[in-house]
Amino acid sequence: MIIMDVRAGIITVSGLVFLGSIITHLIVWIRMRPRPGSDFDETYYELEEQRPDYARYQKASRITFSIAVVSVLVLFTATFVF
Repeated sequence: MIIMDVRAGIITVSGLVFLGSIITHLIVWIRMRPRPGSDFDETYYELEEQRPDYARYQKASRITFSIAVVSVLVLFTATFVF
């Protein structure tokens, strides 16, 4: 019985974390990505030095996507392994 309660708690928490990270990833993608027509292609190689906003966008995008992947792995593990 206790294992079922723990399993349900893990599934609930990881599901909420997954939904939150996907919503946050979409917000980051919509608000922080470079706009069409910007001079992004001209400064591609020196982005961190010349474009701190784009570097911040890439970092936030990677973090939110990684959290989504980890939460899906926890969901899979809690659902099929336990």
